[in-house]
Amino acid sequence: MSDYDVVVVGAGPGGYVAAVRASQLGLKTAIVDKQWLGGVCLNVGCIPSKSLLKNAEVAHTLRERGKEFGFSFDNLQLDFGVAVKRSRSVSDRLTRGVGFLMKKNNIDVHMGAARLTARDTVQVTDKDGKVSELKARNIILATGASTVSIPGVNVDGEKVVTYWEAILQTKLPKSVVIIGGGAIGVEFATVWNAYGSEVSIVEMLPRIVPLEDEEVSAELTKNFEKRKIKVLAGHRVQSVETTDAGVRVKVSGPNGEQVLEAEQALMAIGFKPNSKGFGLEELGVAMNQRGFVEVDERMATNVPGIWAIGDLTGKLLLAHVASAMGIICAENIAGAETVTINYTMVPRATYCNPQIASFGLTEAQAKEQGYAVKVGRFPFQPNGKALGLGDYGGFVKIITDEKYGEILGAHMIGPEVTELLPELTLAQRNELTISEIARNIHAHPSLSEVLMEAAEAAEGHAIHI
Repeated sequence: MSDYDVVVVGAGPGGYVAAVRASQLGLKTAIVDKQWLGGVCLNVGCIPSKSLLKNAEVAHTLRERGKEFGFSFDNLQLDFGVAVKRSRSVSDRLTRGVGFLMKKNNIDVHMGAARLTARDTVQVTDKDGKVSELKARNIILATGASTVSIPGVNVDGEKVVTYWEAILQTKLPKSVVIIGGGAIGVEFATVWNAYGSEVSIVEMLPRIVPLEDEEVSAELTKNFEKRKIKVLAGHRVQSVETTDAGVRVKVSGPNGEQVLEAEQALMAIGFKPNSKGFGLEELGVAMNQRGFVEVDERMATNVPGIWAIGDLTGKLLLAHVASAMGIICAENIAGAETVTINYTMVPRATYCNPQIASFGLTEAQAKEQGYAVKVGRFPFQPNGKALGLGDYGGFVKIITDEKYGEILGAHMIGPEVTELLPELTLAQRNELTISEIARNIHAHPSLSEVLMEAAEAAEGHAIHI
């Protein structure tokens, strides 16, 4: 039996970061995972998908915009299998990097299935069935979440798949029905469409990317339809049947029922917490009705010595949120100086094409909360850098409080907008006003000038529009 100050259950971007921070603070630390270091994000999620999206960007340019850039081909060959192979190489490299971090920080790694048998005990069963016990003064739960499916729909991993199978398959589907228009759905739509697949997106809510600002959803829909991606928002899936050729998806919407036939269907409607099978119920760890573990601002559960972070808590299912929670959790355990998280102001990024980036309140939410709202908008079309890139669709929209100039949120769609977020989130966190963004001199030509112009627009004096 091994004795630790901290045992982390789950080695994803929340768990391994928590382990590193705990070790840095002088705590004897171990980490347990049944499958891999880096979790879903590094292995079958955010990292390999970004690799595929880069390939998709190149493929789209060569297939659809070659003449514009002066490229011509007699017989353009796009090998989707090579794109997937490259994505696996990127993923493997980062996973090895996490292993190096564990060694560097003297963190013991235990590969196996974990179960809490007491408030201070983690039982680990390895792949050969060997059982060991780890004693811990503190246990951090970082077990993540798993995809959910529509009741009655059989996800067979071949014709009906989740993101997991989709990101590993080397064969490009000729046609796909994507069920769910959130981040996963629109990112896979971008990849497959760029390689020539026929793509349909079915979203139950009135618009795709429904958690984003309404204007962003409308702009993405317009761009997708221009790329011949079929968008069926406000449509409910009635049934999914497998056929010899693939799948038959029956949907109903404002104009009645219709049937979509494709080679494959991707299930991307949401996630459920990985909270069952770890002994949490027996220990009395509080969970909400959906099974997410409840924590306070320190990441502590109701059971002393048991903590939880990341997707398991249902706060905001994003890798960077899990990492931030992991650091804060370790610092609270060690009694070190730390901070709290304002989840409303956390940056959100979707890497479809065009990219989407946002944080804070939408215009509608700000008005609902009683703010006198002032909005600064600026499109990418007049921006010299965007024009030079040949990628000038979309806009920046900044929501401010009219009285004080306080930044309440920002909503962006366009080229590399996920890289533009930090200036605005840093400004908001440090209580800078919109006028200070406007007065900050931005390099020319750069995409970041659109932030300055949107801030100037909020002030009533945008220069280039």
